[in-house]
Amino acid sequence: MRIFVPKEIFPGEKRVAVSPITVAKLVKLGVDVEVEQNLGASVNWPDSHYETAGARLSSSRRASLRGAELILRVRKPPFDEIDDLKAGGIHISLLDPFNEEKLVRHLAGAQVTAVSMEMIPRVTVAQPMDVLSSQANLVGYVSVILAANAVDRIFPMMTTAAGMIKPLRMFVIGVGVAGLQAIATGRRLGAWVEAFDTRPVVEEQVKSLGAKFVKLDLGETGETAGGYAKELTTEQLQRQRQLMADHVVSADVVITAAQVFGKKAPVIITSDLVQKMRPGSVVVDTAVETGGNVEGSMRDQEVTLNGVKIVGFANLASRVASHASEMYSNNLGAFVQYFWNRETKAFGLDLTHEILKACVVTHGGEIINQTILQTYAQATS
Repeated sequence: MRIFVPKEIFPGEKRVAVSPITVAKLVKLGVDVEVEQNLGASVNWPDSHYETAGARLSSSRRASLRGAELILRVRKPPFDEIDDLKAGGIHISLLDPFNEEKLVRHLAGAQVTAVSMEMIPRVTVAQPMDVLSSQANLVGYVSVILAANAVDRIFPMMTTAAGMIKPLRMFVIGVGVAGLQAIATGRRLGAWVEAFDTRPVVEEQVKSLGAKFVKLDLGETGETAGGYAKELTTEQLQRQRQLMADHVVSADVVITAAQVFGKKAPVIITSDLVQKMRPGSVVVDTAVETGGNVEGSMRDQEVTLNGVKIVGFANLASRVASHASEMYSNNLGAFVQYFWNRETKAFGLDLTHEILKACVVTHGGEIINQTILQTYAQATS
């Protein structure tokens, strides 16, 4: 089986799907690996390292797409490249299937088996393949670094001859993987941190990082079977905004990381609440790619409202592309190795397996993922 890894052409995307280290592991399995020339240029992985690992270099992207049985990449395929994919071939990447119905239907029509890495289930055996967690870890870190650059204060407490500086107050909303890393990073920088999540179960994790967990009575909340936060009702969202207002207003830095898997991010900080914050404060909206948690945040922009900076940069993991690529490559490598059949030297496509059942979106000319089918049906009803 031939694997091809094309360069990413999405604007601003610096991450690379596969590292030379992962290539070497795949080659040991008996895989024929081909990578596009200058694949790793954005993270300083030269072509020579890929060749040493056992990969061949491709100078014709289109020809290599047509000849490969398995495609590995970071982003979803460009729409106009789908017709170049081999019928019956497998395409593995971040696919954004909830918001890309036209693209998904085109993949099905082209007889491509499309795997969405976002859909990897959160089960123990799949942890090494969990792309959302690996990238969200970096998002949490980067969000705090962006805040530190934007705020007009330092994070730690300092006692000097010129007087004592109190530690910066940071409030994290949404304690998933990104939120936990934001808490940990803020604490390492010396901030006084408090955090809120609709799932009471995360209180112990917040406290273990030395932060304060804010308890708000929103009624019945909780998490899905996959460990994601459940979507709040309109009334619960309104109550959440009211109850957390004092914590937002008193913070120097607010990091929002509230996501609902497969749906638009909830707006939890309104422009009215931003108006009440102290001038010089900073809000970093890490959910801007899925609609944003902050009213007034702009994708890939830093805007100022009443002296408060709202940072809304997308694709935060790409800002630390080297480590993001290493982690993503490890996730992809673990996924391929787990399902690789050493006897047939091919990817074992057992669609009854719990992992593949969850993440394979199209196969045999059809959309077969039940979650995605239900989402599309609800959108048209």
